Amino acid sequence: MAWQRHFEEGPAFFMAVNGRLAFADGASAAAAMKTLVHTIQHVELQWGDDLRIDALAPELAVVAASYHEVRVDAAGVRIDEDGFFTGVVERRGERWRFRDAHWSVPIPAAAPH
Repeated sequence: MAWQRHFEEGPAFFMAVNGRLAFADGASAAAAMKTLVHTIQHVELQWGDDLRIDALAPELAVVAASYHEVRVDAAGVRIDEDGFFTGVVERRGERWRFRDAHWSVPIPAAAPH
């Protein structure tokens, strides 16, 4: 639920994961968060040292970084994931919120033929 306060709440927000749309807007993300709290017991997110911020306008920027995430589901199964994150953040008042977000993990290398 902690992530929800960092996401734009309106229709401008969307999130994609590995090339697929996960949330079409802020309302669908908020609804999913209520379900996820029952299926995910613990999440730990560490950003990489390669953080990049590209200012597009005074109130708009692109953020990108590698990440390592540890998730533990309700059954106690642990998943470690390394990937890359990109997002657009927008400042409204004193807060920066993600307007768009994309999480991706490397695809396995194809086996030689």
